[in-house]
Amino acid sequence: MMDPNFRRSAILLCEHTSESSTGFIMNKPLDVRVDELIEGFPEFESTVLYGGPVEADTIHYLHNAGELLEGSRRIADGVYWGGDFEKLKLLIHAQLIQPENIRFFVGYSGWSEGQLTDEMTYGSWLIADMDANYLFKTHPDSLWRQAMTHKGDTFAIIAGMPEQLIWN
Repeated sequence: MMDPNFRRSAILLCEHTSESSTGFIMNKPLDVRVDELIEGFPEFESTVLYGGPVEADTIHYLHNAGELLEGSRRIADGVYWGGDFEKLKLLIHAQLIQPENIRFFVGYSGWSEGQLTDEMTYGSWLIADMDANYLFKTHPDSLWRQAMTHKGDTFAIIAGMPEQLIWN
């Protein structure tokens, strides 16, 4: 993708229906803490990422707390989206959710009806299986390269190419 929002982006697609699709960019960290963004949030040294250009004034979260956080939605093995926000704050305050258990996102990536399908048909995106380790154990700066390398030799070569081709 040439769009700077999505260039070398690893996106977790969380919802895909005939009307729309929603996901979060997992590899664009922001230099801010969530407690600096949300008034009254417990002090918390967590990773905050740029989730995408849609509704950049909203905060979303993906976690591995599962059923511990009521109202969360299972996205993949070991990955859940959202849940009761007040309970989240209590679980963080009680140290039952640690920074390695959750990622916060400013904004999200969204596609209108048929848009993502068209982009897939055109070849704008590569599909890979989601592994919770990508989100919770891999540093965001190396995530895209790691996911590409896991796709095989051809993609590993692409992952090793410099972003600016004139540096090659």
